[in-house]
Amino acid sequence: MTRPEERSGDSTSWYSSFWEFCRAYCNDRFKSDWVLSAESSIPLLAENLNVPKQVVIAAPTANNQTQPLLHGTSLYLYKATKLTMTPVETAGVQTFPAPQAICAAAPAFWQTQKNDVIALLGSQRNASAILKVLLEGGHAAAAGRIAGAYRLLGNTRAADDIVTAMTAGGHDVREDADPFKAPVPMQLPSRATRPIMTRIRLMWAEMREKVLANFKLEPRRINDHDVYLAAIDERYTSDAYHSLSIEGYSVTEELIEKVNGSDGDRKQRDAMAAKGYWDAFQLVRGAVARVLNGEDAAEIADREHLDWYRALFQPSVQAGIIKPENLAGYRTHFVFIRNSGHTPVAWESVPDAMEAFLDCLKEEKDPRVRAVLGHFIFTFIHPLPDGNGRTGRFLMNVMMASGGLPWTIIPVGRCDEYMRALESASVQGDVGPFAAFLADCCRREPPPPRQSLPGEVQALADLG
Repeated sequence: MTRPEERSGDSTSWYSSFWEFCRAYCNDRFKSDWVLSAESSIPLLAENLNVPKQVVIAAPTANNQTQPLLHGTSLYLYKATKLTMTPVETAGVQTFPAPQAICAAAPAFWQTQKNDVIALLGSQRNASAILKVLLEGGHAAAAGRIAGAYRLLGNTRAADDIVTAMTAGGHDVREDADPFKAPVPMQLPSRATRPIMTRIRLMWAEMREKVLANFKLEPRRINDHDVYLAAIDERYTSDAYHSLSIEGYSVTEELIEKVNGSDGDRKQRDAMAAKGYWDAFQLVRGAVARVLNGEDAAEIADREHLDWYRALFQPSVQAGIIKPENLAGYRTHFVFIRNSGHTPVAWESVPDAMEAFLDCLKEEKDPRVRAVLGHFIFTFIHPLPDGNGRTGRFLMNVMMASGGLPWTIIPVGRCDEYMRALESASVQGDVGPFAAFLADCCRREPPPPRQSLPGEVQALADLG
């Protein structure tokens, strides 16, 4: 099944239905007697919904063969003698329970999927459930790996409990001091935390140094605030054209300038998008002025990002194009990004993800990191029903202003490069190309907007 508007080769329908397909396929083939392997379960348990290249399914009636699927994905159907635990439902499919998955995952998986493992470890209220699995199975090697991880992550109590209990049960536990075979950039909070919150904090902690290595522009002090704000005003038409065009709107320089501050064209979708952009831009410009006067950019973003979003879409609500309830705030539905292997955060987890994100934004001191990761992680979460890209770029430019960097426009002509860089950061975890891309856009002169073609000027006049 595909959408009528999709082109040949588009992957959106497949990625958006992948887990539902897996459930239906496994139920049809194995009835209820199947489960994702521990390694395939952990990312989902850690609230990582990205579709992997291969999912391993364990079932007693499987055949140890690979089932190829669309767009380079596959299922490996592993023949298990019997299921040793009662599966739980996660993201619509049957997975290992978290304690069993942590204990069963292979050592190499701890290295390749470090952040998912850490996020899941941090979600456990204490070590009791994990210890029960370790003691029942006599898993001394896994106990040493888990105890070492907890100690490395700052939870010495859980580490001591595991070693003490396993030793009392007659097992020789050799604690692994480096189970991830890589630096750990943060320690776990003292209390159990939703996996998505730990994942967001880990992403920020791991990516910030790569941002600094690739964003090779130095912050500077802005002495003449009026000149800086005048430069923003001069860039408005270009910014609106390119930002709206990236999102698929059909706008021209004349249309953008026509709706500046006006109430006309309320029944025309693109005109309402341009009017909303003007309204939101004025709010963001005001935020920049306050940043230049010493207010903290992250505090402003925390308080006002939903105001920017509502300003973008209020004209469309008033024109009856979208429903008023869409202005409520964070989304309450799943969303998928066209032709991306990244699946944004589940809607139920958006408030927790945004809390962790905004905390990271406030704790960060370098404006370049704030700008790059502010944009990237905001769009990674995709918290809004619509307008995530525009709001993310507004947020980026407020952070740019805090470092004296110019208002930065991403040209629609470089949209493919922009999306590839975001994809690399979202799926491979490599934020370097995205940081370098933004730095390059920042140092360039603003690109010109598209002017009307012959005949379009009269059409604009006919709109009123």
